[in-house]
Amino acid sequence: MVNLSIFTTRKHAPVADAVNEAGGRAYALSDKHALAQYAATGCLSNTFYTTGQGQLDAVRALVGKVNGEFVAKAAVYTRQHSHMKDMPALLLAELASRDGELLEKVFGRVCDNGKMLRNFVQIVRSGATGRRSLGSRPKRLVRQWLERRSDAQVFGDSVGNDPALTDVLRMVHPKPTTDARRALYGYLLGRQHDAAALPECVRTFEDFKAGRSDLVPDVPFQLLTGSPLRESAWRAIASRAGWQMLRMNLNTFLRHGVFDDAALTKALAKKLAAPEEVRKARVFPYQLLMAYKQADTKVPKKIRDALHDAMEAAIHNVPAVDGQIYVLLDVSGSMHSPVTGHRKGATTAVRCIDAAALIAAAFLRKNRDTEVIPFHDKVVPCKIDGHDSVLTNAQRLAKLPSGGTNCAVPLQELNRRKAKGDLVIFVSDNESWIDTRSTYRRGTQVMEEWGVFKRRNPKAQLVCIDIQPGATTQAPDRKDILNVGGFSDDVFSLVAAFARGGLAGEHWVRAIEAITL
Repeated sequence: MVNLSIFTTRKHAPVADAVNEAGGRAYALSDKHALAQYAATGCLSNTFYTTGQGQLDAVRALVGKVNGEFVAKAAVYTRQHSHMKDMPALLLAELASRDGELLEKVFGRVCDNGKMLRNFVQIVRSGATGRRSLGSRPKRLVRQWLERRSDAQVFGDSVGNDPALTDVLRMVHPKPTTDARRALYGYLLGRQHDAAALPECVRTFEDFKAGRSDLVPDVPFQLLTGSPLRESAWRAIASRAGWQMLRMNLNTFLRHGVFDDAALTKALAKKLAAPEEVRKARVFPYQLLMAYKQADTKVPKKIRDALHDAMEAAIHNVPAVDGQIYVLLDVSGSMHSPVTGHRKGATTAVRCIDAAALIAAAFLRKNRDTEVIPFHDKVVPCKIDGHDSVLTNAQRLAKLPSGGTNCAVPLQELNRRKAKGDLVIFVSDNESWIDTRSTYRRGTQVMEEWGVFKRRNPKAQLVCIDIQPGATTQAPDRKDILNVGGFSDDVFSLVAAFARGGLAGEHWVRAIEAITL
């Protein structure tokens, strides 16, 4: 009898053409797709499998392989849709060295606040992208950016360092067009200026700081907390706080008596839960999970309930899909590393597993027939109820034990059951390695098992959501397979479009290429 492992009539998975960071068999993403993956997940910090420098080197190499138009579109997409900060600024800095016309087209769309502007300036002046000075065109763009900002916005932008706004002002030498702006620049730079001509927001701030007024100025929170504040001042600060500031300072406001005011507490809860505020804040859903987990038990129930409501708004893009959904949740060891990587003094408490568990819980919330199958080197039993809140289920899933990584095992389990299904979603860092030990297999075991599943479910679709930077996948893009990276709610929109049949080919790359410059 012939060797059926060689002379089989069964259709084989495509031959793997890459090795992933864990040493496992994998498929290489196209240059454009790999750049998108790094841009949507990379924070230029050390992750479980790569370093911040490694990410920088990979991105720069990929930028050199794709056309400038795609770099510009990826910068806009990952800022406006993926809500990233460092990577869009890096892509903008690459354009500053390569294509000034494209830089002009997208500068204002990527540098949409003071923090993004400072990120761009710091990356350029670091020399990491080939130059150490801004150059005439970038300087002009920064000056124009400053001119479009109101006096109050420029004063607010003065919060932050490395570089500070004052460093930027010294680099670009903006020409003030009003007495108020001239006085403001002098004030910020520590130079002689006409105090009477200062914008009202600055004069109010100086009066408050000097004790000449009890009126709490409407200025960034960070400018006010350098000296002790009365409870009434903290309440004024809280009442004017932006959505993100409110989310990040619940325990601070608790300590300073803000929530002792019932009417104010009710108003703050309403702001937290408002769908339009949540969307405007461009919040990552996992940030709400961490706010909920870290909130002191004494934070009022109204506020905690508002976080649940805010989560519902944050996951509004999760598609309702007809048919059976399986979410395959990677809980392996590498998934317990910080989702945005390790950075001295700035390592997030949010792990990859927290973000992944939240995605799984979100699909379960919107699609009650969804089955979540956690796995590492084997399937991990876990019972969760779709009627529970997203936050509750996400915390339960994130506590599961870890192990090695074999992305094929949940598909093997579905095939063992002869399961029927319409949409299968992996949420992982894609670094499968245990399933590569076979010497006869040509492709990944994930693709072998997906082939078995497809023969039983010919219309089924597979989505691989990768939440870490990398250039490989366990299942290459094709008509029935979508690879997408990131942890913003835009991932849900892409999955929805894919499930409806609205994407084709290199699905995510096409979505980025659809950006209008």
